[in-house]
Amino acid sequence: MHNRKFGISTILLHGLLIIGSFIMAMPFIWMILSALKDMSQIFVIPPKWIPDPFVWSNFKDSLAALPFGRAYFNTIYISVIIVVSQLLTCSMAAYAFAKIKFRFRETIFIIFLATMMVPGQVTIIPLYLIMKEINWIDTHLALIVPAALFNAFGVFLLRQFFKSLPHELEEAAIVDGANRWKLYYGIMLPLIKPALGALAIFTFLGQWNNFFYPLIFLNSPDKFTVVLMLNLFRGLYITDWTLLMAGSAIAIVPVLIVYVIGQRYIIEGVTLTGIKG
Repeated sequence: MHNRKFGISTILLHGLLIIGSFIMAMPFIWMILSALKDMSQIFVIPPKWIPDPFVWSNFKDSLAALPFGRAYFNTIYISVIIVVSQLLTCSMAAYAFAKIKFRFRETIFIIFLATMMVPGQVTIIPLYLIMKEINWIDTHLALIVPAALFNAFGVFLLRQFFKSLPHELEEAAIVDGANRWKLYYGIMLPLIKPALGALAIFTFLGQWNNFFYPLIFLNSPDKFTVVLMLNLFRGLYITDWTLLMAGSAIAIVPVLIVYVIGQRYIIEGVTLTGIKG
């Protein structure tokens, strides 16, 4: 009887998970199917799920309509620079908060975490004025430098890992003559690879999908990112939904590749952070 109840509950649980997964995947499925339709099929009532005929040329036309090659290059190099920079700055700050004792350490850390509760829309005006004063408007530096130097979530995530490492490792290294830099780079950093991998993927996905800040700081189409380039399909009076959906489907390919390759690091990093924190 116990096994029967366990089997029924397992079936119900899996059924609910399958239904939930399908609901979450529906917007993605609709985007792919819409990318294969012509304009006459987009707003048909009742909705027509399966395109008839399949318009495969939408993908080629979307790439030819706008300079997506340049936008892809801009997005990739901006995202990579920010990822590398954040791994360095966040790990250094996290190591200091976790392993170096200094005055008001906990108070400063709490204030640092409190910045996560401030929406970006609140700080965008002073940030824009600063960028304008140093002539960084319509440059990629306005996107790279602020994001590369500050990420409270990244510091919190890595700090939890650093705090879980035993102090005996540092003490043994100090006895062997290691200085503070050697402790950080040679001993501690290799031990938090799961957290570094998770943070790198989170940061890359966030920067790839970042729309708000490029919209504010960039004006020239040759400097646009992918998501900002997609917005050009939306006209003042009409939107070419088929090309927009096709372009969106192409734009998420790198994100899917990164996620599929790195999902193990995301799960491992977040799980270990929750256990050890």
